[in-house]
Amino acid sequence: MSDSSSDGGKWLDAHYDPVAGLYTFSSCVDLADLSGDGESRLVVGDLGSGLSGMKLKVYRGTALMSESTLLDLPAGLVAFFMDLHEPRIPAVAVASGPCIYVYKNLRPYFKFTLPGLEVNTLEQDVWQQAREGQIDPLTLKEMLESIRKKADISLSVRSLRFLSLDTSDMDEFVQLHKQQPVRRQTVITCIGTLKKSTADEDGVSCLVIGTESSNIYILDPEAFIILYKMSLPAAPTLMDVTGQFDVEFRITVACRNGNIYILRRESDKPKYCIELSSHPVGLVRVGKNVVVGCTDESLQGFTQKGKKLWRTVLPAPIITMATMDLPTRGFQAVLVGLANCEVQLYREKNLLSTIKTPDVVTSICFGRYGREDGTLIMTTKGGGLMVKILKRTAVFDDRDSAPGPPLAQSVRLNVPKKTKLYVDQTLRERENGLAMHRAFQMDLSRLRLAAAKAYVKALESSLTPMSSSLTEPLKMNAVVQGLGPSFKLTLNVQNTAACRPVMNLAISFLYDENLYRMKCSYMRIPLLVPGLVYPVETFVECTSDKGISDIIKVFILHEGKSSPLLTAHINMPVSEGVTLN
Repeated sequence: MSDSSSDGGKWLDAHYDPVAGLYTFSSCVDLADLSGDGESRLVVGDLGSGLSGMKLKVYRGTALMSESTLLDLPAGLVAFFMDLHEPRIPAVAVASGPCIYVYKNLRPYFKFTLPGLEVNTLEQDVWQQAREGQIDPLTLKEMLESIRKKADISLSVRSLRFLSLDTSDMDEFVQLHKQQPVRRQTVITCIGTLKKSTADEDGVSCLVIGTESSNIYILDPEAFIILYKMSLPAAPTLMDVTGQFDVEFRITVACRNGNIYILRRESDKPKYCIELSSHPVGLVRVGKNVVVGCTDESLQGFTQKGKKLWRTVLPAPIITMATMDLPTRGFQAVLVGLANCEVQLYREKNLLSTIKTPDVVTSICFGRYGREDGTLIMTTKGGGLMVKILKRTAVFDDRDSAPGPPLAQSVRLNVPKKTKLYVDQTLRERENGLAMHRAFQMDLSRLRLAAAKAYVKALESSLTPMSSSLTEPLKMNAVVQGLGPSFKLTLNVQNTAACRPVMNLAISFLYDENLYRMKCSYMRIPLLVPGLVYPVETFVECTSDKGISDIIKVFILHEGKSSPLLTAHINMPVSEGVTLN
């Protein structure tokens, strides 16, 4: 047993057998205590070569404990408790073709066969004519092809196989099968378990099976009769079941038409439908949410009612998926096997860990194996068997290690419910929308008019610190220095023209003579050369001892004109010298 460094040291490599010869999928793998001794065994439905060698294999630790031959390819395998007898040992149900084979104590116990489907009466008549020698094989083929195109009920397997034969083999096929009655039989595509009345771990469970005829059957665990039948728009391929049959249950099914349907107890038709942009290849439940893997290399999360919660893009196509559930830690996540020889662990859309594997993983199973609760069992494309054990000190960070937007971006906002006031306001806006828009446009026009009038007034009275005259463009700023009662007032005047000088200008001051006194309230300005700043200095003396201040207005005028070119308002500071006296 060694540490696995490719996954951050969270897993121990317990066992790896690259030539175990196990060819299976996640739906055909389960863990169960088949001996009642507290040690879980690995139960595998081995596909063999696809044509032969199909077996039910049971592993204990790293050794093969037993194997039984299967008559057909297994479509699914589950371990379930079918009665209340002691000791509490589960049975194993293997779905294969149209039958379910139930094994108890690793011995064949019961075989359940799906009920036959309705046969097309026209097809029966045609085969009856062939039996009586009224038509030859070529005529039989033409009539069957015509029925297949027009009839609502599909043809039987016998007729479909006959239509695929060459002309030379048709007569032999008709002679071999014409005396046998025509039957239509569906096959099982997926299988699951549903607790009957209690949610206990060792509670009695019903079998839930999906068929190629787009039906879901719930079977009684003791009498193996059909308790409940539900219909789907398409054939199911993946299935997840939760709840209790006698109380309330929910069946989530991924179908071959690319949609996911959610069925509940009170209806025999789907209650909710999730339309996906691409076909699903994996379906698991984590808590109350459903996680779906799609062929477009994406992993998506949905609520029980079909509302999409999140979506994340994966680096490679998905091969298989399984749930990682650790009840002792309260930890649930999704294991995703990818085509790039990686198994990634996701909690919601956050990537928590990545396991590198020597080959592409085709099946994943996580749970109690032997006496270890956190055991990860994987089979590879080449038939290998891998067993990893989660370290007891392993900690999975909820922080997403994959690049992308921050985790806080996916946190749902706690939006308050709509109040009655909000609803009334919405109705009022909906009813009076035109009048409200007109009132808003009127107020906006009045605001624009008032702003334009204020701007024109400022230009006409030269209340701005920059001249609007094109012939004499000037700019001025003022600086006040001193604590009082005497202040030094400096005016920096600049000609902003490109090359034209400005001459014959004067500066005039307007102030409250009861507060201030200036030696010279009117002075001439020399010729202003473009680009240079001309400082004009003067002294202001505060004559009041009341600790108040006022504004001094500064005007730049052209000699012989009464309208100023520039106007500035200087807020004088309070004279501290006078206040102290």
